[in-house]
Amino acid sequence: MSKLTKIIASIGPNSQDYKILKSMLEHGVDACRLNFSHDTGEVQGKKIDMIRKISAELDRPIAIIADLQGPKHRIGDFKTENHYPLKVGQEFILDNNPERGDETRVCLPDSNVLKSLKVGDRVLLNDGKIELEVLNNSCTVDSTFCSVTTKVKRGDEIWSRRGFNIPDTEIESSILTPKDRADLEYVLTKNPDWVAISFVQRPEDVAEARDFITAHSSAPVKIISKIERPQALEKLEEIIQISDAIMFARGDLAVEVPFEKLPALQRRCIRLCRKMNKPVIVATQMLSSMVHSEFPLRAEISDVALASYLRADCVMTSEETTIGDNPVNVIDTMMKILVSADEDVSENGYDWSRTEHLPENDWSRSVASLAYLNKAQAIVAFDTGTEIATPISGRKPDVTIIVVCNDAIDANQLCLSRGVYPVFDAQLFGQRDAFGAAKRLGINRGKLVVVDENKISLREISE
Repeated sequence: MSKLTKIIASIGPNSQDYKILKSMLEHGVDACRLNFSHDTGEVQGKKIDMIRKISAELDRPIAIIADLQGPKHRIGDFKTENHYPLKVGQEFILDNNPERGDETRVCLPDSNVLKSLKVGDRVLLNDGKIELEVLNNSCTVDSTFCSVTTKVKRGDEIWSRRGFNIPDTEIESSILTPKDRADLEYVLTKNPDWVAISFVQRPEDVAEARDFITAHSSAPVKIISKIERPQALEKLEEIIQISDAIMFARGDLAVEVPFEKLPALQRRCIRLCRKMNKPVIVATQMLSSMVHSEFPLRAEISDVALASYLRADCVMTSEETTIGDNPVNVIDTMMKILVSADEDVSENGYDWSRTEHLPENDWSRSVASLAYLNKAQAIVAFDTGTEIATPISGRKPDVTIIVVCNDAIDANQLCLSRGVYPVFDAQLFGQRDAFGAAKRLGINRGKLVVVDENKISLREISE
């Protein structure tokens, strides 16, 4: 089976065994996400080595994504209990006192967050089950000790070390925490293909991360900006423009925005990424019931298929493949759904109305149109870098795009582009052998649209 929409698998305790990981890659995984929230750089480095080894054995490019933890905020610990009861209407204090908390207060260790909170702002804990409203903020810019008084609006119990969200607050601090900087400096020595930046709020966050990467690596590492804060939605177009790809991360975002708006926001994000020729990933809870279940929920099947119908470039697994009982079955299931969606011509046929009529897209639109009108079996492109393949993929043609590369990192990075099947082969690239590239993917007859620098031609292949 082959599909147009790509699969990114998060790799964790239940998927880092060599045989299991290799089986996942054989069954349809195009890219591996390594979550630096849960493992040290050294542990992740061993996973990178393993993925590279399997990629060489399979003779197939596999993208590696280093996903940084980012400024994920957590409250501190409590004194005698792990949790205390709360009453709606009571006052509760958040401060930067490192002492253990009680029923009246708890430590919120990041002073930048405390100083950023304004009267009326919401603080959401435990995936939004607890809501606090800021009544008073005694912090000043120069404060050493900070204290914020809140009122309990919703919730009945507060636990130690719970993460929290502040949807109304833009935090004036670096996007890269000290942990992120240490993790990033290490992982860049392992040559990842992509780095994912968490909790992006503004274009300047992406620029800061790119400057750090450039200062520590000469490799053309690309950046994925994760959209999981309302502030990012306000500057979405600018963030997409400065990023190399976008991850629509629905987990934290669904806590910080009204959940009923999530589908429309997902559609908007995919549409803008397509317009700007940037790969877009739909992530979080796509098949989460399969952490322990053999079969997905009907709603999950529709969710994965919808991402394909909307022509997202990638769908991503999370806990389904990190701590799930059967990661290989999860990939098989996702693969079946995506292949079926690709075959659903009535929903997934070429849609002229969705093609962006922008001057910079005219040539790639011509390539997609030529393939459609001539019922081509594939598009074959020769690309130094990713500047040819990415715009063609951005038009979302419903045929395979075979891209012959002469650099391994280019081939790996193209694993995130919808419909693109990269081939890293210096000989095919040097000979501009379009027929050889097509036959390598099992295409032995039919028409090919061939793109080589500024030349676009239609050729026919026969056994």
